[in-house]
Amino acid sequence: MTNLKGKTLFITGATRGIGFAIAKRAAEDGANIAIIAKTTEPHPKLPGTIFTAAEELNAAGGNAIGIKTDIRFEDQVIAAVDQTVEKFGGIDICVNNASAISLTPTLQTDMKRYDLMHGINTRGTFLVSKCCIPHLKKGTNPHILNLGPPLNMESQWFSPHVAYTMAKYGMSMCTLGMSEELKSSGIAVNSLWPRTMINTAAVNNILALSMEDKGVSKCRTPAIMGDAAYLILTQDSKKFTGNMCVDDSTIIKSGKTDLTEYLATPDAEPFPDFFVNENDGTDIALD
Repeated sequence: MTNLKGKTLFITGATRGIGFAIAKRAAEDGANIAIIAKTTEPHPKLPGTIFTAAEELNAAGGNAIGIKTDIRFEDQVIAAVDQTVEKFGGIDICVNNASAISLTPTLQTDMKRYDLMHGINTRGTFLVSKCCIPHLKKGTNPHILNLGPPLNMESQWFSPHVAYTMAKYGMSMCTLGMSEELKSSGIAVNSLWPRTMINTAAVNNILALSMEDKGVSKCRTPAIMGDAAYLILTQDSKKFTGNMCVDDSTIIKSGKTDLTEYLATPDAEPFPDFFVNENDGTDIALD
C-alpha cells in the first residue's frame, strides 16, 4: 500500500462532513487538495467554507486550495479542473462526494428538487469524472471514488424516496460502467458507502429526534469514511477497481476490528444507513 504524499485530489463537496474527512486524511499524508464546492460565505446552519476548509487542511499538513464551483455547470467544472492542474501540475484522484438529498415520496417531490438531485448526484458525478479522466490518465496510481451505495435492486430502497434513490444509484452506475471502461487505462473506479448514519449536517437534519443531540447518538463520525476512503485510494489502481465498498467492512479488511473510536456517542448503537444489506462489502479484499 502506498500513501498520498504529493498526490493531487480533486474533491467535490469537501467543505464539511464526509468530503472534508476524506480530504483531511489525505492532508495528513501531505497531499495536494482542490476543494470543489459552492460555499464561500459562512452559512447559518452549515459549518465551513472552501476557505476555512483549506486553512484546516493546510494546518493538518496538506496543500489545499478552495475553488468555488457548482458542479451542475460544465464551464465551472472545466475551469476548476484547469485551475487545479495549473496549481498542482495534474490530478491523481477524483472524489465525487457532492450530493443533494430529499427523502420524499413521488407526489411530494417537486421537479426543482428532482432536477437538483439528479444534476448534482448523477450528472455531476459523470461530468466531474469526464473532465478529470484526461488528467487521471497521466496521474500516478489514479483513482475515481464515488460516494454511492451498493446497487441493491430491491423495492424497499426505492419506494420511500424514488427520486433520491435513482440519483444516488446513478453515481454507483458510473462506478459500474467506468471501472470497466477505464480498466485499460489503469484508472480505478470504486464506490464507498457508510453502513450506518454518519454525523453530518445533512444527516442531523434527517435524524433530529430531539433538540438535545439532533440525532448524533445514532451516528458514527465522518472519520470512518475518511479512513475507509484512504484505504481504497492507496490500493493498486490496476487491481482494485469496480468495487462497491462499505466503510466498516473496508476498515475491518485492513485488520482493524475495534471501531468504537468512530462512535459519535460512546456506547451508542448507530442507526443503519439506506441501501446497505448485511453482507455488502464483506467479500471485497484489500491488497
